[in-house]
Amino acid sequence: CSLISRRLLNRQNSLIRHKVNHQLESKVLTIAMVAGETSGDLLAGLLLDGINQQWLHVQAMGIGGAQMKTRGFTAWWPSEKLAVFGYVDALLHYREIAGIRNQLKAKLIANPPDVFIGVDAPDFNLDLEADLRAAGIKSVHFVCPSIWAWRAKRVEKLKQSCDHVLCIYPFEPALLAQHGIAATFVGHPLASVIPLQPDKAQARQKLGLQLDDRVIAVLPGSRLSEIKHLAPRYFKAVASMNNAYTAMKYIVPTLPQFIPLLQQMARDCGVDSIVQIVSGQSHLSLEACDVTLITSGTATLEAALYKRPMVIAYALNGLSYQIMKRKKLQLWVGLPNILCQKFVVPELLQDAATPEALANATLAWFDSPEKVADLERQFTELHHQLKRNTSELAAHAISQVLQAIQVPRA
Repeated sequence: CSLISRRLLNRQNSLIRHKVNHQLESKVLTIAMVAGETSGDLLAGLLLDGINQQWLHVQAMGIGGAQMKTRGFTAWWPSEKLAVFGYVDALLHYREIAGIRNQLKAKLIANPPDVFIGVDAPDFNLDLEADLRAAGIKSVHFVCPSIWAWRAKRVEKLKQSCDHVLCIYPFEPALLAQHGIAATFVGHPLASVIPLQPDKAQARQKLGLQLDDRVIAVLPGSRLSEIKHLAPRYFKAVASMNNAYTAMKYIVPTLPQFIPLLQQMARDCGVDSIVQIVSGQSHLSLEACDVTLITSGTATLEAALYKRPMVIAYALNGLSYQIMKRKKLQLWVGLPNILCQKFVVPELLQDAATPEALANATLAWFDSPEKVADLERQFTELHHQLKRNTSELAAHAISQVLQAIQVPRA
């Protein structure tokens, strides 16, 4: 009798879930989202792909960028408004950013969406999520804050702020579970977008490069403050490398709005005739290059997924750097090193990121083919670990949050 009762209960619960799923899929699903910067916009766009596949009618609005807009997202503010770099930069823009958050909060509480999804940007999103959740709005945070790297106390804010966390690294759900936070590993979206076996020849053809060229991709960052701190050092490093190897090719992918500034910086450093500054195409540039000189951030993971050797650099306002340094929990700053738990690629930070040091570390990869081969093997293993059907897994997790079915115990 117990077995029959359990089967009948399971059948009843299955019917309930089916009914709720049908209701969710047939209604207009309203989603508020906030994604800051280029990387957040990319992640949010991929998430919207999964949501649009699962629900027939979706209305998504909030703060976002170009990738989100192509999926039908209505941007009340552009994601660039949240693109600040370090504590000092955040303080300079605090009033404007706080004003946007307050306006957005009032708008969403007045007209509640079915769910709010904060994509990265934890300094902006977690406080907003906490207020919305207190007002009865379901809240999901996409990309677990790096509590395992720095600012561990943020886990309490995370617990207060959201109903569920979508994690892009496999070790994060177990860590969050220790603090009573529901989470799902959905893989890293970029691991599905970037091919396991990059096509260097095709990428070079598209960029007008020859297969036998020695190519260095220079990525100074996606934020204005990053570019101001690092691009002059990179271009001076290019000048140094060009003195040693005049046949080297340098490609600099960047956002369209930064092209005039980078062109001027290249002229100031005397390398405007040897660097190729291109609009967008960062993935193509990484696929085409032999080595990349790159600013710490999501782009370093993209470089790892393209199996490329790299030199990671990082520099910001001195006060911001000292504050972040004190809160650092791991030996590494670059994502490839953090995920591999060792220095697989060099990191040159703050005062150590001199043009000469950057040039020497970059050129060293050309003299170490055995190290390059070993790095490619490690990055391929990492790629397999991170590759999942992210959009589908994330959409499923969001549907579970929306259902919130209380299933009776057998």
